[in-house]
Amino acid sequence: MELISAEERGEYFATFKREAVHLELRDDYATSDLERERFAAWKASEADDLSWMNPWCDRIRKAIAEGKRYRRACVVSEPLSEYRRFAYDVVGPSVDAGEEIHWVPRRLVSDVALPGNDFWMFDEETVVFAVFSGDGEVVQRQLYTDPDVVKLCADAFKAVWSLSIPHHEYRRV
Repeated sequence: MELISAEERGEYFATFKREAVHLELRDDYATSDLERERFAAWKASEADDLSWMNPWCDRIRKAIAEGKRYRRACVVSEPLSEYRRFAYDVVGPSVDAGEEIHWVPRRLVSDVALPGNDFWMFDEETVVFAVFSGDGEVVQRQLYTDPDVVKLCADAFKAVWSLSIPHHEYRRV
């Protein structure tokens, strides 16, 4: 295991060859000042053109045009937390750009072996875990290439994906 920075993790988005998958296990996040600002605006029912999503969506569109794939599985408690309702409402541009976002109710994964932290996995070769503090801040990014850890994450993602519901079909509870 190696600790890496957000910038170093970002390099994997630029260099993966086939697929980047993301498993989200938390109901609440506080990942960036921008997202916290947009979440507060959403809670205040302020209009949002979602243009703040453009850099991410541009990255997805570019990867899709190169024949790559982005998939995200979100394990969620129901009813959805306030943050997850916000996330559900703002991911449309990502889906439109080509990211496959699926939702899976937490009650369906009781018998799935899950890693202890959210992760991004690139080409089933590299895993970057995000370790969060209790208040939702990322405190570590752990890079793993160990085949056993990669297999754990690949198996967990496949199991969760098989139970998941595509974004446009999931009805938030």
